[in-house]
Amino acid sequence: MDTYPQPRNMRTFFIIWAGQVISIIGSGLTSFALGVWIFQQTGQATPFAITVLFGTLPRLLLTPVAGSLADRWNRRWLMILADTGNALVTLAVVFLVLTDSLQIWNIYLVALVGSLFAAFQEPAYTASVTMLVPKKDLARASGLMQVAQSLEMLVAPLLAGILFGVIGLKGIVLIDFLTYFFAVGALLIVRIPQPPLTTQVEQDGRGKVWRDALFGWQYLRQRRGLFNLLLYFALVNFLLNLSAVLTGPLVLSFSTPPVLGAVQTATGLGMLLGSLVLGVWGGPKRRIIGVFGFIALGSVAVTAIGLRANPFWIGAGFFVFLFTVPIASGLSQAIFQTKVAPDVQGRVFAIRSLISRSIMPLAFLLAGPLADRVFEPLMRPGGALAESLAGMLLGVGPGRGIGLMFVISGILLMVATTFAFLNPRIRNLESELPDALPEEPPSEPVPEAQPLSALAED
Repeated sequence: MDTYPQPRNMRTFFIIWAGQVISIIGSGLTSFALGVWIFQQTGQATPFAITVLFGTLPRLLLTPVAGSLADRWNRRWLMILADTGNALVTLAVVFLVLTDSLQIWNIYLVALVGSLFAAFQEPAYTASVTMLVPKKDLARASGLMQVAQSLEMLVAPLLAGILFGVIGLKGIVLIDFLTYFFAVGALLIVRIPQPPLTTQVEQDGRGKVWRDALFGWQYLRQRRGLFNLLLYFALVNFLLNLSAVLTGPLVLSFSTPPVLGAVQTATGLGMLLGSLVLGVWGGPKRRIIGVFGFIALGSVAVTAIGLRANPFWIGAGFFVFLFTVPIASGLSQAIFQTKVAPDVQGRVFAIRSLISRSIMPLAFLLAGPLADRVFEPLMRPGGALAESLAGMLLGVGPGRGIGLMFVISGILLMVATTFAFLNPRIRNLESELPDALPEEPPSEPVPEAQPLSALAED
C-alpha cells in the first residue's frame, strides 16, 4: 500500500468549501429564476425535461475524461478553470437578459455548456478532499459537501422567489456571476497537495485518456465489493429518480404551487438536517451498515409518499427521505475515499460516477410516459386498478397513478437493498479490502497554505 502524508486538520477544506457554498447558492438562484422564466414563456413542462437532460448527459458522458485529467493535471487549477468557465457562461446569460435576447434554446445551450464545465470540476473537487482532510474526518467532510447541496435546495428557492419580484431575472443572474469570485478566490489562496502519478500511469503515457478510463474500470472490477456496490447504487438511483422526478405533478394534481413550494422546503430541511448530522456524527464505525440502514429507511419514506394525497403526509415523507440521502451518500463517499489510492481517485471516481448514474437518464425518459399512459389511466375512477387493493389503499383520481409509482419504487428499493446486504462481497468490503490511506498523520505538519508569491509554482 502506498503511503501518503495526511493533513492534520480541515482548515484548507473549509476555505474551499465556503467558497463553493456561496457559488452553489448563486447557481441555485439562477436555476430557479430561469425555471420561472421558462414557465412564463411556455407554460409547458417539456422544456424543463429537456433542460434536465442537457444538464445531465454531458456530465455523465465526460466523466472518464474528466477523471483522467483530475489525476494528471493540477486539481486546484482544474477547479479554477472549470469555475471560471461557468462564470463566463453566466456572464453570457447576463448579456442576453440585459439585451432582451434570451430565448429557450439559449437556456438549453447554457445547461449543456455548464454541464461540461461541471463534469471537470466535480472529480477534481472530490479527489482533492482526500488530500485535505484527515482520514477520520472524511465522513464529516462528505456531510459538509452534502450541506452545500441542501442549502441550495433550501435557501435558493426562497431567496430567489423574493428577489425575482424585486430585482427580476437580470439582478439574480448578475448576483450568480458575482458569487463565482468567492469560489475562485478561495481556490487561489490555498494549496491542494497533488499526489504523484504512479509508475504504471507514466508508462501508459500522458494523454492516454482511454487508458485511464480502462484503468478506472479495471481498478473497480478487481475490487468486487466496490464494483458490486456501484451496481447497487445504479439501481438505487434509477428507482429513486423514476418517481422523484414526478414530485411536481404528484403535488399539483391535488394542490397549488405554493403547497409544492412548501413540500420542496421540507425536502431541503430534511437534506440539511441529514447533512449536519453526518457532519457532526461522522457515521458508524462500519460505514457500509450505515449505507444500507439509511437507504432502507429512505425506501420506507418513498413508499409512504405515494400512499396519501395529503401535502403534510407527502412533505413529511420527503423530509425523512432526504434526511437519509446525504448520510448514505456521505458514508459511501468516505468508503471509496478510504479504499481508493489518492493518486488514482480522479480516474476511479469518474468511472464510479459513470456506473452509478448510468441509467438515470433512462428513468427521466420513462417516468413521464409511464405516468401519463400507464399508471394514471389505471388509477382513474373506473380504471383497471380502481377497485383493486391498490385503489383501496391509495385512492383513485388524478395523481394516484404517480402515487402508485412511488409505492412500487419504494418496495423495489427495499428488495434491492435486502439482496445487496446479503451479498458478502458488499457487506464485508470494509474488512476485506485494505485501506489506501495511512492510519496516523506524519510527525511533521503538512503545509496547507502558501503565500501569493508561490502560486505560480503550481
